[in-house]
Amino acid sequence: MFRILSFSLGPVETNAYLLINEESKEAIVIDPGMNPGPLMKALDGLQVKAILLTHAHFDHIGGLKEVRDEYSCPVYIHSREAEWLLKPELNGSLMWPHVSAPMIFAQAEHSLEDGQVLELIGYQFQVMHTPGHSPGSVSFLHGKHLFAGDVLFRTSVGRTDLRDGDHDTLIRSIHEKLLPLGDDVTVYPGHGPTTTIGFEKQYNPFI
Repeated sequence: MFRILSFSLGPVETNAYLLINEESKEAIVIDPGMNPGPLMKALDGLQVKAILLTHAHFDHIGGLKEVRDEYSCPVYIHSREAEWLLKPELNGSLMWPHVSAPMIFAQAEHSLEDGQVLELIGYQFQVMHTPGHSPGSVSFLHGKHLFAGDVLFRTSVGRTDLRDGDHDTLIRSIHEKLLPLGDDVTVYPGHGPTTTIGFEKQYNPFI
């Protein structure tokens, strides 16, 4: 049985997702945000096999070290943002010193590319490169479950005023990669409540 748990973490309420194979008790963490205490508590008794990053902005990687150190699990990130884990001037942690200390992490073990299929915890996850919010933003698709990071929100889209963001690229990613997935696909965004592709087609003013 496939189970999804969500945790709103840190000062900007970033969604971290915990994906669990209930039979094997294996798990994946997507975007371990800042102040990951609730997430760490939920991981107790599970075998964490991977950390998947939709992108490398500081609020999505703040809990990376805690999870990685505790479970010795590999990290996956798109090649265009691999360097961001190592440099706080790239991951944005220098921009708001009242919110975060500078973040520097060890390099990721695996590089993600568009169209790649990951075989993890007994399931398949398709990698879709969906740039615009950031150059290496990716979305992960499992069946009818889409983990979209900061690309698409309920009635909104990701901001594009941060480093290497581009609004036209973001909208193109949504139209070319996400909307064709089907109205019944559930979207698990990086912030805020879940939604569906069909709902966003009808009500999202940006698309």
